[in-house]
Amino acid sequence: MKNNLVITIGRQFGSGGRQIGRLLSEKLGIPYYDKEILAVAAKDSGLCEELFEQHDEKPTKSLLFSLVTGMQMHGNLGGAYMDMPLNHKVFLAQFDAIRRVASEGSCIIVGRCADYVLRDNPCAVKLFVKADMEKRKERAIAVHGVEADKAEEYVRKMDKQRASYYNYYATTAWGDVSHYDLCLDTGKLGIEGSVELILQYISLREKALKGN
Repeated sequence: MKNNLVITIGRQFGSGGRQIGRLLSEKLGIPYYDKEILAVAAKDSGLCEELFEQHDEKPTKSLLFSLVTGMQMHGNLGGAYMDMPLNHKVFLAQFDAIRRVASEGSCIIVGRCADYVLRDNPCAVKLFVKADMEKRKERAIAVHGVEADKAEEYVRKMDKQRASYYNYYATTAWGDVSHYDLCLDTGKLGIEGSVELILQYISLREKALKGN
């Protein structure tokens, strides 16, 4: 594996994580993967892309999946993949796609447990983006077209869905600061300010690594 810069972005709904990812992609000149990772997983696995969209960041309650994921994460899946139900194949194919794009070059990956999937990748910079509820409600209304009187309920619902997805597939907790390299509050820093801070962090990190 080359010394690829791989940035993963976990985010609260409405915090601007996607926008930060796109701006970082432009400034660093590296690929950005959000839902794009679904297309990669579909192509690699031969499964229909619509299947990935249907299961995108949505948890499953299957015990079998957790057992198979554990084997797959440790490189000992064997022939179990072929015997899995379709929805399990979808999730594992997505995880495989994340690892592949990270191994092939520098990139930015938003959500989808990417920080957990790449937890042993020394080149991964794991970010978590948050903001206060009022700022997130504003973004839900302006960007996602949510009705004002339903904005807070919608934000909390989406956060719960993301947390459930992450907490089911990972052994770490969604939003737990101890598992991220840098946590940012876009409500206080703004999108541009957050991107500037991330770039400074990456620069300082690279200098520190070279000094060791």
